[in-house]
Amino acid sequence: MPQDLSTVPWPVRTARLSLRPATPDDADAIWQVRRVPGVDEWLSHSVGDRDSYVARVRDPERLALTLVIELDGHVIGDLMLKIEDSWAQGDAPCPQQATLGWVLDPAQGGHGYATEAVDGLLRICFEHLGLRRVRAYCFVENEPSWRLMERLGMRREEHSVRDSLHRTRGWLDGYAYALLADEWLARV
Repeated sequence: MPQDLSTVPWPVRTARLSLRPATPDDADAIWQVRRVPGVDEWLSHSVGDRDSYVARVRDPERLALTLVIELDGHVIGDLMLKIEDSWAQGDAPCPQQATLGWVLDPAQGGHGYATEAVDGLLRICFEHLGLRRVRAYCFVENEPSWRLMERLGMRREEHSVRDSLHRTRGWLDGYAYALLADEWLARV
């Protein structure tokens, strides 16, 4: 489902970063980050070769979900923003929530950029898009990801047992985190 992000004043700036929708021209820069050994360990898709990955990123449906993280004009990671309908009784669509994801170049780790970028993504969700709820998922073993969610005030709502199939590790436990708009607004 393509999403309309035209209400957001792009680029969204944080203290040190700039967030904006990805364009087809960003596909190679995204691949450069994701091809670093170990980066795709916890992602849903392995990176693979450049041409097939760049083609996947340039797919309009995928591109519509992707934001890039820039530091001094250079792409250092990307974010997923998938706006979805909340469960509701009745037939009317209810696009009130989003699922989030993130990837940061490991060379940029340890500077708080991931926290800053995802905090900026939360601001986009709650202030610019008026969403009611966001959520994110990770493998239990992906400690940096769930620690990031907790730093940002997200609540662990689920610990599922061996429900997520990892490419090389088999069935693993997963965590689901969420945050409501009023919870986010209370902390800012």
